[in-house]
Amino acid sequence: MELKDGHYVIQGVPVTAIAAQFGTPLYVYDAEKIVSQFNTLRMVFSNADVKIKYAIKALSNLSILKLLHKHGAGADAVSIQEAHLALKAGFSPDEIMFSPNCADFSEIEEAVKLGLTINIDNLSYLKKFGAQYRSAYPCSIRLNPHILAGGNYKISTGHSESKFGISVHQLPQILDIVNQYNIRVSGLHIHTGSDITETEVFLKMAEIFFSVATDFPDLSFIDFGSGFKVAYKEGDAVTNMFDLGLKLTESFNEFCRQYGRKLELWFEPGKFLVSEAGILLAKVTVVKNTPSITFVGVNTGLNHLLRPMMYDAYHHIINISNPTGEDKQYTVVGYICETDTLGADRKLSEVREGDILAIKNAGAYGFSMASNYNSRLRPAEVLVLNNEAKLIRQAERFEDLLDGQIELVL
Repeated sequence: MELKDGHYVIQGVPVTAIAAQFGTPLYVYDAEKIVSQFNTLRMVFSNADVKIKYAIKALSNLSILKLLHKHGAGADAVSIQEAHLALKAGFSPDEIMFSPNCADFSEIEEAVKLGLTINIDNLSYLKKFGAQYRSAYPCSIRLNPHILAGGNYKISTGHSESKFGISVHQLPQILDIVNQYNIRVSGLHIHTGSDITETEVFLKMAEIFFSVATDFPDLSFIDFGSGFKVAYKEGDAVTNMFDLGLKLTESFNEFCRQYGRKLELWFEPGKFLVSEAGILLAKVTVVKNTPSITFVGVNTGLNHLLRPMMYDAYHHIINISNPTGEDKQYTVVGYICETDTLGADRKLSEVREGDILAIKNAGAYGFSMASNYNSRLRPAEVLVLNNEAKLIRQAERFEDLLDGQIELVL
């Protein structure tokens, strides 16, 4: 989204016109930005045999999946339902990495029947997998490197107290199970979390990876997960992708030479691909003055964008209806019957009831974490593709709240 000739536009389409056409609240995604982010990743790791597996959990709309698949992405699914979404979007089974956590083992069995790449993150399931499939079906192993890195603690997944992965200190137990059942380990996987800015964290992961990998002679790939940081506000530190690409590729290729053959380098980005491409549009319902704060109430809330309340996340907010108005101080709040602050103490161009606000960086973990809390309806989704705004999910109706309910006769 950019300001052009006094109007905010996406691919030349006025954002206020999109809000008028489809109503609010409304999620809007810029296809050009998604493709650009994907191509950046492929470019910075072009000196390796890189495979980009899109993390479906970030934004699972079928049209977004089809867009990324069209441009060469694979998929990373963390539930069997996500795997089926990927298949429906056109991904072939061999393009899908299946990495469940604490899911029932029956999901792994179904994933094997579907032909997916299986990623196992606990010793119990590794043993069950070995007992059932032995060398007949390969798997990847998710390691916990004991590295605390990234942003909010809730999305740090590689530290010693995280539920994710098998501890690198349990390597002897892993090898015992692998040897006992003659398991074919085709890949190793690490994901330490989100919002990692330091190249050194990835290089430290690589060092751990490569020291372990020599114990597994049948590897075809090494998967670094993701965690690349994007900017949520001006001045934010971000991952230097060019520096990371240069140094990590060099380290990876040197390891491949020592290993004796070339392996594939995998990544599983979600936020990096879709976060900056998405905005949430909301209508101002009330401007409420108090002795200390001026609240701006909008027709959305934590039911549509949970991140500010869940992770204390910052999302930049813009009044697109009055882009040249005088800056004033506001606290933007939602319509949920609970503390529901989307942005506190923000400078916005003067806000009036009926104005449209754009909440930026809402493409990742926005709609995918949305709910019907307070029996509110989930919004529509729109993709701006080839300079045209296209509806890719209709807004829910009241009847959708009743779907699946069984009303007893009392």
